[in-house]
Amino acid sequence: MLEVTALSKHYETPRGPLPILVDVSFSKGPGDSLCIMGPSGSGKSTLLHVLGTLEPPSAGRVTLDGVSPHALPERELAAFRNRSIGFVFQDHFLLPQCSVIENVLVPTLVSRDPSDHEARARDLLERVGLSDRLDHRPAELSGGERQRAALARAPVLRPRLVLCDEPTGNLDAASAGKVADLLVELHRRDETVLVVVTHSASLAERFADRRRLTAGRLESP
Repeated sequence: MLEVTALSKHYETPRGPLPILVDVSFSKGPGDSLCIMGPSGSGKSTLLHVLGTLEPPSAGRVTLDGVSPHALPERELAAFRNRSIGFVFQDHFLLPQCSVIENVLVPTLVSRDPSDHEARARDLLERVGLSDRLDHRPAELSGGERQRAALARAPVLRPRLVLCDEPTGNLDAASAGKVADLLVELHRRDETVLVVVTHSASLAERFADRRRLTAGRLESP
């Protein structure tokens, strides 16, 4: 369960606090999803960064499965983020020196879970249509293939929350459609909480709960 309560974020400037997020509240359970749209500069990426514990909130509270991650010591927070949160970014952030399967396995490197991570990674890569690209480097993949590899990496540790920042933004229409299909399929199969921010109307149409973030405020559905 993801619970966001009265979440606010501001940055200090010489002219005083600059508000980015204002009193954002919502909750989502396992298998639920939320798509957030809004103009550039409305706070969408900042919201994902706070939900993903990459930035602290200025006020309010985020809890995931009863844990308040922003209250954890730094080392515990890093472990919680690795175990419980998966990320899919527009620029995919694959390591160029690593193969596809090595990139998908990166989140498992610090995991103490005895699970067979490689079998999980191979299964995910097969589901995203990259079973014949396991040993290829990112430079040998198309843009759509790189994004599909990033999509396979996000759920490899079965996180409770998956956050996607413009996951189809750099793709052509055909590749974007395939990535969107895979995103929804993996989310439903693993019953994660999925939060997506996007400018894409076609991607947003795949979600029942669509909201807009305007001037830092999340509009009710």
